[in-house]
Amino acid sequence: MNETIKPAPAFSGFAQNFRADVTSGFLVFLIALPLCLAISLACGVSATAGVFTAIIGGLISPWISNSELTIKGPAAGMIAIVLGCVVEFGGGPDATPEAKLLAYKLMIGVGVVSGVLQIVFALLRTGFVSELFPTAAVHGMLAAIGVIIISKQSHMMLGVKPHAKEPLELLAEIPKSIGLANPEIAFIGIVSLIILFAWPLIKIDAIRKIPGQLVVAILGVILGYAMDLEHTHTFSMFRHDYSVGPNFLVAVPSSIVSAVVTPDFSGVMTGIGLKWIVMFVLIGSLESLLSAKAVDVLDPARRKTDFNRDLLAVGVGNTLAALIGGLPMISEIVRSKANIDNGAKSRFANMFHGVFLLTFVALLPGLIHRIPLASLAAMLVFTGFRLAHPREFAHMYHIGREQLLIFVGTLLGVLMSDLLIGVFIGLGLKIAVHLFSGVSFGSFFHAAIETDEPDENTLRVKVNNSAVFSTWLAIRKAVMAAPAEKTVILDLSMAPLVDHSTMEKLHHLQDDFFHEGRHLLVVGLREHAPVSHHPLATRKKGNVPPDPEKKPVTSV
Repeated sequence: MNETIKPAPAFSGFAQNFRADVTSGFLVFLIALPLCLAISLACGVSATAGVFTAIIGGLISPWISNSELTIKGPAAGMIAIVLGCVVEFGGGPDATPEAKLLAYKLMIGVGVVSGVLQIVFALLRTGFVSELFPTAAVHGMLAAIGVIIISKQSHMMLGVKPHAKEPLELLAEIPKSIGLANPEIAFIGIVSLIILFAWPLIKIDAIRKIPGQLVVAILGVILGYAMDLEHTHTFSMFRHDYSVGPNFLVAVPSSIVSAVVTPDFSGVMTGIGLKWIVMFVLIGSLESLLSAKAVDVLDPARRKTDFNRDLLAVGVGNTLAALIGGLPMISEIVRSKANIDNGAKSRFANMFHGVFLLTFVALLPGLIHRIPLASLAAMLVFTGFRLAHPREFAHMYHIGREQLLIFVGTLLGVLMSDLLIGVFIGLGLKIAVHLFSGVSFGSFFHAAIETDEPDENTLRVKVNNSAVFSTWLAIRKAVMAAPAEKTVILDLSMAPLVDHSTMEKLHHLQDDFFHEGRHLLVVGLREHAPVSHHPLATRKKGNVPPDPEKKPVTSV
């Protein structure tokens, strides 16, 4: 990592990459607009809140972060957090319009403070925080968010207002909502959902390049016109009378200026405010940094993000967005992948996507109003399914049954309590699994690392304790301390256990070394038995030696 946070070079590569970046920026805008609207409404706030965030993310963050291909904006993974904050401040679905507006203002007050804290943490160089969380717990948290999204948006997709409030109760109520579904609204929602699932299966490249979300939004507008949703009326079907009208369409202010909402800071120092500040900063920063890491892997040019600069960009963006009524911002993986797939070359694709969003919202707000809520709900149900896809469960099982336990435990913990408690349940399960496997308690806090130089061209890093998620940063620091010209040998022969999180991060670190023309050799695992056939599974040493803390460390 760089020793100081430096600004991104202005307009570097603008001219030569203009055509590719403006094309990708436009295509990402087509995906982002309906998703931003859907995420905003799912959070219980103004439909334009997420659009404001994406505009700020496109126009501001490229000049701070060095992450060339990430798209900054609101994300489905933050819905449960923002909605939870709004509801606790009194802005639930049954609240009065005045109470909802106050809760919105209090939420963005929390958002401003959270953004400022992210700036502080970035300047203190804490971008490494994402390395501390076990992989299974993070995936369990995201899967739980996916289930929460599905539980809430399925009812809106069917045109039904549920009675339940909690995720598990909302899931149980879906069959009832199917029976009470408004036929016209459910038709729009179900057709939209079918299109979203079927779109990736289309083999014709020219059609697949059209974003499925755009197709759903356009079709929704057409069906809304055909069903005359602009005017309140009733119709009869299946011997029942149903009512439809503008309440099933997106409500937007008449102009972008009137959509601006300013924060109320009176809730910041309350118990509710402090709780959600922690959640905004912790979960938002974690999800953003993990997304930025994922984009680095996908970047064809193999450019590397300075995570402190990226966190700084997110913090500045969050502060500015919240000041005008925007949602929390992160580096968003789905739109970032679309950006790469559409041929983006540099950060200007993110900028162009922000410009297109600003232009559309400023000039055509009335067109947004024509989009049915059921279409947007279908997009979120599809997004939630991808977060909680069955293959996530299968993947964790293949890595090891203990990973599945942590994954499911985190998921259920989130669904039965809240995100913060659920994440700590996942961490607790991870620690308990390791203790049961014979890892000493001290190994969670001390990596017992030795370094030496067998010759002038080699640095050997030897780990004499269990290599687990909590000590990975110390291991990584020792490896990264080697001069670029030296081959690094990481010796794990004395580690009683090497967990999945460490194995996965080692894999990525080796890949980084390879693309930088450096050499990192991991040795000493021949006597370690993997808990499954997966190459990144946890590995235990066959005959675990006595705890290294209780005997002298021997060198190789």
